[in-house]
Amino acid sequence: MKRCAIALCLLGLLTGVSNAQDEKTKKEAPAAKKEENSKSPFKTTKDKASYGLGLNIGRNITRSFEQDGLKVDFDLLAQGLIDAFKKVDPKLKDEEIREAMAAFQEEMRAKKAADAKAAVGINKKEAAAFLAKNGKAKGVVTTKSGLQYIVLKAGKGKSPKTTDTVKTHYRGTLLSGKEFDSSYKRNQPATFPVSGVIKGWTEALQLMKVGSKFKLFVPSDLAYGDNPRAGSPIGPGAMLVFEVELLEIVK
Repeated sequence: MKRCAIALCLLGLLTGVSNAQDEKTKKEAPAAKKEENSKSPFKTTKDKASYGLGLNIGRNITRSFEQDGLKVDFDLLAQGLIDAFKKVDPKLKDEEIREAMAAFQEEMRAKKAADAKAAVGINKKEAAAFLAKNGKAKGVVTTKSGLQYIVLKAGKGKSPKTTDTVKTHYRGTLLSGKEFDSSYKRNQPATFPVSGVIKGWTEALQLMKVGSKFKLFVPSDLAYGDNPRAGSPIGPGAMLVFEVELLEIVK
């Protein structure tokens, strides 16, 4: 009760201060606006456009560096841009820059390789633990290759062969549950040759009948292995989970 009273009292004080500040802001608004305009570095439309262009370039560079895991000193990067724009004498000779860039690129390659190797070990360890437990769950079938699946819906049509082309709906997630692809979201089924997809899918599709829906648990060696496409949300050595619906065998 005492705490409630104190809280209400504080709320009342804060409301009063807020109202008083609002009134003060209203009275001082013209003067404040004038002062703000006098301090603004943007005097013309060209000034604003120049700043906006620089901001967009900076955002794009930062986004690109973050995606590549590239870490640089942004103050010095900005200094390099300024020196280039102003056409002043560079602070390093071209030969020094070439040597530094080559050494830096080699450092980045070594770091990426080390990070990828570490990620492979972690991802495969997590996958092995998950598959060992999941394989004992009710309804889960484990094949000789290590693929695991659950029949969510039994179909009554034919099963495709490796020489067939099929139309499917699917949803793909990482082991964490994060979705990385979905034909359902695009509202557009995917059509492809049975032999033109990852090994886990090629195997699973031949076990399915048209009209069926499976949940697949695909180890990395049946998916994208240790070297997934650059920029992909799929990590090296990562196992994947799919819900696949076989709609038809395309004639």
